[in-house]
Amino acid sequence: MKGTPRKALNDEAGEDQPLFALGGIWCFMMAGLGLYFPFYSFYLSENVGLSGSQIGMVVATMPLVGMLAQPFWGGLGDRTGARARVLALVALGTGVGYALLTLPNGFYGYLITTAFLACFAPALTPMGVSTSLGYLTAPPEKAFGRVRVMGTLGYAFSVGMLPILLERLPDFDEQTSPVSNPDLIWIFPLAGFSVLIAALLALTLPKHSTAQKPTPPSEWLRLIQNAAFIRVLVFSLVAYFLLQGPTVLFPILVRAHGGGLEAISEMWLIMLILEVPLIFWVGATMKKIGPRSVIAIGLAAASLRWGISGFVDDLQWVYAAQILHGVTVWGVIVGVPLYADRIMPHALRSTGQGILGMIGVGLGSILSNLTTGWLSEHVSPKAPAQYASLACLGLLVILPVLLRKSDTTINR
Repeated sequence: MKGTPRKALNDEAGEDQPLFALGGIWCFMMAGLGLYFPFYSFYLSENVGLSGSQIGMVVATMPLVGMLAQPFWGGLGDRTGARARVLALVALGTGVGYALLTLPNGFYGYLITTAFLACFAPALTPMGVSTSLGYLTAPPEKAFGRVRVMGTLGYAFSVGMLPILLERLPDFDEQTSPVSNPDLIWIFPLAGFSVLIAALLALTLPKHSTAQKPTPPSEWLRLIQNAAFIRVLVFSLVAYFLLQGPTVLFPILVRAHGGGLEAISEMWLIMLILEVPLIFWVGATMKKIGPRSVIAIGLAAASLRWGISGFVDDLQWVYAAQILHGVTVWGVIVGVPLYADRIMPHALRSTGQGILGMIGVGLGSILSNLTTGWLSEHVSPKAPAQYASLACLGLLVILPVLLRKSDTTINR
């Protein structure tokens, strides 16, 4: 075969698809998230000393502010057609926001700084999805899996390397700290640097693409009038209400089982074992078994994972159950946006994904974080996982009502 491996890969999926740039963007975006998300609640608890309810309020700030920010960024991308440039701007703001988290030293300081981060970070993934799909040829799911899996690899690398990096990096603060992991504060500048690289890569994306065609402002009304899209919003709202809070407070659950920072890092690596191959082949599996089946499998895996994590006391069983997280990411976190992409007008991808993020990741996560924060403090640290496990089974039962087989055949 003539040409470089890069040329061959692009030829296989479409001559004009910037797979390497998109893969790099996802890699560095998710590497930053891997340094921040698994450890932020642990940091607020161990290093800052916040209560469960205070942690719930701080992490709820992210989706609360994000509810307003995500539709703005998505609408800006659709109206201007400059989706790649908007993605770069959102990544820049996210990187700065991560770095600023090194500054506060109390509850209100973290509340305000997290609110600033929330102006950008919640929009990063929806903008990444809509921008990527705009550059990929139809059907885009197959190629999307190939670039999105680079995000999982970046996430795995940052989660796995963090304990090693903390051992080798100099002390962030020369003052003696009574906390067990004083240098955990390094997660914020490292995450910021990683996402800034993603911003630079977004600026290299070509301007010619369906991702660059502007859309009239009034077109977003077509989404609100789409009953299938409304049902996806309801499903996403309930799913994130059940799943987001337990995931955010997962470090506190691990601590309740007797684990620490190393256990959290090791469990996150276990979570990613199945996620890599599943996301790589997400397009093929959606074609084989259908998007509703993919989502249902992901939801069932979430129920089983949280059931074992919440009801079983043996830490080794908790370790083993985390492998199911990758199935949930594949089925729900990735599957639902791809399902939604099939039923929304492609000219409104950024707006549609932004609204999906606002309702599901936004409102659902706010309610989830506040509820699980209260449960963790007033019932037990294991209560969020226990309730999530049982409720996911209920959502699985009504899934055929919310996500109908006929919806994905609607003319867009």
